[in-house]
Amino acid sequence: MIAAVFHPELFPMARVWWLYGLFCLLILASLYWDLRGKEGKEHVIGHREAIQGVVFWIGLALLFCGGLYCFGLWEFPLDPSLAGYDPKALAKQCSLEFLSGYLIEKSLSIDNLFIFLVVFDFFAIPEKYRHRVLFYGILGAIVFRALFIALGSMLMQISWVPLIFGVFLAFTGLKVAFGPESHPDPSKNVLIRLLKRFLPISPALHNQRFFVHEGGRWLGTPLLMALLFLEFTDIVFAVDSVPAIFAITKEPFLVFTSNIFAILGLRSLFFLLAGMASKFHYLKYGLGFILCFVGLKMSWLDPHFDGHFPTVWSLGIILTALLLSALFSTFFPRKSPDSD
Repeated sequence: MIAAVFHPELFPMARVWWLYGLFCLLILASLYWDLRGKEGKEHVIGHREAIQGVVFWIGLALLFCGGLYCFGLWEFPLDPSLAGYDPKALAKQCSLEFLSGYLIEKSLSIDNLFIFLVVFDFFAIPEKYRHRVLFYGILGAIVFRALFIALGSMLMQISWVPLIFGVFLAFTGLKVAFGPESHPDPSKNVLIRLLKRFLPISPALHNQRFFVHEGGRWLGTPLLMALLFLEFTDIVFAVDSVPAIFAITKEPFLVFTSNIFAILGLRSLFFLLAGMASKFHYLKYGLGFILCFVGLKMSWLDPHFDGHFPTVWSLGIILTALLLSALFSTFFPRKSPDSD
């Protein structure tokens, strides 16, 4: 078991800027591979293709996690600021922190599947175009997450910010677990209303295009409306998820990579679980518990464990909450209205 380890920053931007660059190149290459053969050939994502996508993105994340461990064994002994620390223990800690952050973001993002369904149904987006909307939505999400994480890393340097974040996450967890289930109404969204005031919107789809030129002017299409609404909801979602990962690790590089890997696989997960998402009705209790736990960890547990609650314990608690949520949903299915 890995105990709490005090150490300087493991991935300072000034020293490992090239690592950020390599990661971004990896993501761009993976996205290109994912889009290859689909541009101009929109089609419905089948069950088999969705499974292949899920396996690919999860496998890539686990491969990256193993690569972090190997990188730590090679790099940490060369860092003068880490002299006196056990490189193997630090490498294990950073790889487990990445895995914990990945699991938190992945589990929290499952709830977004419901929002995807609501948005696509509201704007009447055919199934063959949904992959395109989600693809460009993910590209925008990467940019916004990078900005959120950069801001969060600066705020975390202020002594009282972790306490504020921790309390916020705990209250959010209680709201997720015990609050009423509701999903945003696109027709009442402020962004959508503003867009309609400044950009005319075509009432009909124009194949896979986000803009169309008609009557001497540019019009937005329902595909654009769906894309912008998904971007807006992701920004709102990041307010919860980014601080949750900062509760696990203070390393911006680990927060960024775990966050990006989790949302990259969300499209394939959507096509795989879209028809089954409603069956995981106990998931909200598991997610609420996880948010409460990471909030408690950030605001109270870390100071009582010499600044860092053991990562192995955190990972075990997160996995247990997700497993129990899945088991309860399986063995105690939601009663249908017709069963009464």
